[in-house]
Amino acid sequence: MDPRALAALIRQSALAHLADMSPSPELSEDDIALERPKNRDHGDWATSIALKLAKVVGSNPRDLATAIADNLLDHEGIAAAEVAGPGFINISLDAGSAGELVRTIVQAGDTYGSSSDMAGQVINVEFVSANPTGPLHIGHTRWAALGDSLVRVLRAAGASVTSEFYINDQGVQMDKFGLSVVAAAEGKPAPEDGYQGEYISDLARRVLEMVPDLLEMPESARIETARDRAYELQLADITASLSRFNVRFDVWFSERTLHTPGKSGESLIDESVERLRAGGHVFDDEGAVWVRTTDFGDDKDRVIRRANGAYTYFAADAAYYLSKSDRGFWKKIYLLGADHHGYIHRLKALAGAAGDDPEVNVEILIGQLVSINGAKLSKRAGNIIELDDLQTWLGTDALRYSLARYPADSPLTLDSDILTKRSNDNPVFYVQYAHARTHQVARNAAAAGVTTDTFEPSTLTHETESALIASLGDFPRVVAQSAELREPHRVARYLEEVAGVYHRWYDACRVSPQGDNPIEPVHGTRLWLNDATGHVLRNGLSMLGVSAPERM
Repeated sequence: MDPRALAALIRQSALAHLADMSPSPELSEDDIALERPKNRDHGDWATSIALKLAKVVGSNPRDLATAIADNLLDHEGIAAAEVAGPGFINISLDAGSAGELVRTIVQAGDTYGSSSDMAGQVINVEFVSANPTGPLHIGHTRWAALGDSLVRVLRAAGASVTSEFYINDQGVQMDKFGLSVVAAAEGKPAPEDGYQGEYISDLARRVLEMVPDLLEMPESARIETARDRAYELQLADITASLSRFNVRFDVWFSERTLHTPGKSGESLIDESVERLRAGGHVFDDEGAVWVRTTDFGDDKDRVIRRANGAYTYFAADAAYYLSKSDRGFWKKIYLLGADHHGYIHRLKALAGAAGDDPEVNVEILIGQLVSINGAKLSKRAGNIIELDDLQTWLGTDALRYSLARYPADSPLTLDSDILTKRSNDNPVFYVQYAHARTHQVARNAAAAGVTTDTFEPSTLTHETESALIASLGDFPRVVAQSAELREPHRVARYLEEVAGVYHRWYDACRVSPQGDNPIEPVHGTRLWLNDATGHVLRNGLSMLGVSAPERM
């Protein structure tokens, strides 16, 4: 019996007791919250539904809990149902019923853990969004790992998700970038406030290979050509770096498109001003155009177009937000760096001015800084720690897993000695080794003649088996909660728990018979349990963008 089936049974038992009430309270399976008791002696599952229903129907919660528990005991598969505290119900499943979950997991395969809980939600997740003027650094690396894991978890929960990279390819920084590349091509020092490092020299060399007559062009054409060609090359390098890190975006959105005039002669930025004005939140003052963002909790109103006619950065933010709405995204999630706290009120105010609900249609996650002991500054970029260098040094799996296993808002220092160690001290190794062990067990079982032709869940009676089954059954809840709370680190921590329970089961229970002992039904059934564990570990690692090796 899986958690959903148990929730349906609890609902049935509760409604059976409340059937004579008028009107009968509405109760869905989603209303049945199931939790794992901290003390395994208290059963497999616990529910507080009696406490919630008692408030609605005006009943004593313990009396209601007792009635529901008594009804549950009449159903096959329920070994015990006991009332605890003010009205909690602790439920124990019999071995056969609990073991049926193993069949469910194996048959579901790659889809186990996924659900339709967030079906119908259309979400845009924007993350990384680095300037295309240099290589990705350690801060971008954290957002790449977290953002991509969040996208995967949201999809597993049934949401329709688009991952998006906003390319900051408009503005002063691009002009400085072009000037820097030209200076390197000419063999001159970088301009003041320009970009430096070996990567600029490398870009200059590559641009000259593409445009051999670059230095013969007039100055303005030379700078523009160098800027645009180097931009293409650097963006391709960024794309390749992310791809090697198992991060691929559905949309690469260029800021330049916001400034480009359309068929009407107006750009998306021009149109955004008029759209916000139509909503009643734009006013003119001393020649400038303002958005009254204080109506939505911002600390001050924002200028969207200066008196000289120049648009502010806020104008691009507004046009970009409206573009997301026009593309059908009900929810917009922004993952921003630690230095972007000021954007929270600004973006929420912008959502309100656009006619959205700031508390529903937009979310801003702020990430904190990350450092890795022993990491060296990039030889190419000079003043940053590059994603490519980190990946070469630590490996994709160790880096992605380690960055995904902590909440985004926690400052983080990783220990390189642990991340490069093949031992249980290294969390990703610990989980991956558990997965590899499930395959080794399966190979050994095949050699011994054990197959999955036999499945008798009632034979799974060892305490480590009930603990492992219970742990595996928790996976869908963990995934759904991770998606709802935007916390993919919960998946990583859960996988470590499963790996620990599995290792203990491995030490206590044999899948292959010892010596010349005959193969019994319990051996084949344990092979099912072994394979189910492998599915859960593999599915969870996939949600974190981490590989699940079959041998280590």
